Amino acid sequence: MEKITSFTIDHIRLQPGLYVSRKDRVGSETVTTFDLRLTKPNEEPVMNTAEVHTIEHLAATFLRNEPSWKDRVLYFGPMGCRTGFYLLLAGDLTAPEVLPLVTDCFRFVRDYQGEVPGASAKDCGNYLDMNLPMANYWGKRYVSLLEHITADRLTYPE
Repeated sequence: MEKITSFTIDHIRLQPGLYVSRKDRVGSETVTTFDLRLTKPNEEPVMNTAEVHTIEHLAATFLRNEPSWKDRVLYFGPMGCRTGFYLLLAGDLTAPEVLPLVTDCFRFVRDYQGEVPGASAKDCGNYLDMNLPMANYWGKRYVSLLEHITADRLTYPE
């Protein structure tokens, strides 16, 4: 079998950042997949499932309610390795174009207090696996990176 695109990225050199992972054509439309990398793969500890799950609920809620982008949001969810998230948007987009959206999204995660949206037995298949304080921590950490991001953290390392 051919190696899939995400396994061709050099995870030894990859740093936390915001990257275009791939662009796919669906009919006449382009879908851009973004790699929202919160930790350095294979060096830093990965996120635990409870905070990943909480971030997923918060970010998906934010993105699907953001007036300018909600109709372009196709998917937001975690990477299996727990080092970040994927965001799929309709359109042929670049990391700098979505940087304000992703920054606002993670400010929402950083600052969110109260009941996590969809965290009930009726709405979620694993609603007890949530950790809002750690989701806030990861939101704060990622926003700090995004607010001072450099060009090398917006393009995959060669």
